[in-house]
Amino acid sequence: MRIHAVHNLYEERLARSTRPFRARGCKVERCRYCMQREHLCICSEKPVIDSNAAFLLVMYDDEILKPSNTGRLIADLFEDTFAYIWSRTEPNQEMLELLNDPQWQPYVVFPDEYAEPERVAEKVEVGTGKRPLFIMLDGSWAEAKKMFRKSPYLNKFPVLSINPEKPSRYKVREASKENQLGTAEVAARIIDLYGEQRNADVLDLWFDVFRENYIAGKMNRVLPDESAIKQLKEYLAA
Repeated sequence: MRIHAVHNLYEERLARSTRPFRARGCKVERCRYCMQREHLCICSEKPVIDSNAAFLLVMYDDEILKPSNTGRLIADLFEDTFAYIWSRTEPNQEMLELLNDPQWQPYVVFPDEYAEPERVAEKVEVGTGKRPLFIMLDGSWAEAKKMFRKSPYLNKFPVLSINPEKPSRYKVREASKENQLGTAEVAARIIDLYGEQRNADVLDLWFDVFRENYIAGKMNRVLPDESAIKQLKEYLAA
């Protein structure tokens, strides 16, 4: 199994914790990679894709520790995914160097209503020799807004927004805003906008596998319905 940036960041965050993380369900024995209950682990079902896109997950401090986080699903599929803990006063130097690397064309993924009109991009455009780097602000809605407002190093990059036509399928956490999507759902819409429709479909299906198994764990089921895994396998085989 490929160990990716979110796995590494999780271990780093755990190592510097001064006290145990006490979120709801913290006593449940979980796989350290997919964060499902051990008997519901989905690691062996993880699909493999090929993409020209990259992602940067800027995560609010405790978000990396939450089993309900869906940012890790992006890293599961997209090999070039980077992940860092957000800091208002001391942004990670490695992250800043990544953002200034000329091989990337960064886009901040965030609702356009919060950005100056001149920053709003209608589509993904990259120069010759560049690849898109989609920056996801990963946390609760209030945390994401705080990161957007208080990260001046992001202000020079265009803002890419989506307008979801369908409500979120994410039933793991309460959404504070109507039609608010999970991080992985937003990433799928962005990848579709970029033109990688099949990869968007696979990410959506992988999100469904995660959601189905997570809900099964919350309801103390021995096994999930497995309809999502079946749909993913059928799609990949088509």
